[in-house]
Amino acid sequence: MSDTQSQNPTRLQRIFNSDIWWSFRSSPVVIVAAIVAFALIGMAVFAPLISPYTPFIPQSNNLMDGFTPPGGESFSGNTYLLGTDDQGRDMLSTIFYGSRVSLFVGFMATGLAMLIGISLGLIAGYRGGLVDTIIMRIADVQLSFPAILIALLIFGVAQGILPANQRNAMAVWVLILAIGLSNWAQFARTVRGSTMVESQKDYVNAARLLGRNPIAIILRHVLPNVMGPVLVIGTISLALAIIEEATLSFLGVGVPPTQPSLGTLIRIGQRFLFSGEWWILAFPALTLILLALSVNLLGDWLRDALNPRLRK
Repeated sequence: MSDTQSQNPTRLQRIFNSDIWWSFRSSPVVIVAAIVAFALIGMAVFAPLISPYTPFIPQSNNLMDGFTPPGGESFSGNTYLLGTDDQGRDMLSTIFYGSRVSLFVGFMATGLAMLIGISLGLIAGYRGGLVDTIIMRIADVQLSFPAILIALLIFGVAQGILPANQRNAMAVWVLILAIGLSNWAQFARTVRGSTMVESQKDYVNAARLLGRNPIAIILRHVLPNVMGPVLVIGTISLALAIIEEATLSFLGVGVPPTQPSLGTLIRIGQRFLFSGEWWILAFPALTLILLALSVNLLGDWLRDALNPRLRK
């Protein structure tokens, strides 16, 4: 029985014996980054269950507890681990809920950018000709502008189209649309290059000779073989999307105050930085830095792990 198992390892055994797993466990920095990233993501996902308070329900806050320093006793006698802000909201709870919004926007915007970029990249790389030229020239024009400016433009246009009474309710989705549409070009360029290489290989030519539908060839044969670089770009783009959302919210054009993200908390905290209440800015900013840095480190590791030529 043991000989049979050794000759036919399970999927779990194949994972533990893979080069990617060896690369992961041999890098302490990557392990720490993964722990930090998953801890912060778990903190955001389970925020309603683990938050000591519900900070964005006005009746649950005590204005007399405002500006309580970390670990200090408030006017009402409560102790807040990370202190409170100007409205008496527990900073730890606001960070939990703020991370929840930031990560939701980041994941959804990155998913939208991947969907658009992969689709257009596959079409451009497989069809070539005029279709390829048009798509790539549009991507070149978009890449010539900073993503934050494009996101600002899209956000402003969308907010102008929406009725005034719907703007706050739709602000998160408009933000996702703005960030997603500003970041698709890099996915399209990468997928297009990989598709042009894959579409010339024998297995694709064989599928063409068998008369298979081009859409079936793209989805079944080409797409799975171009996803490696896309996963790397997607991981790094997630960190950039989170930072982009924080930047827009810091500028006051992101999510409404009733759904604050880390960027909104930073914008609120910077007003009190020089008056001595440093923790209102420091803890949300530190959370954003740790989140973006850990995801970026995981993206860099994934790039090296999936490309044997980059391994040392």
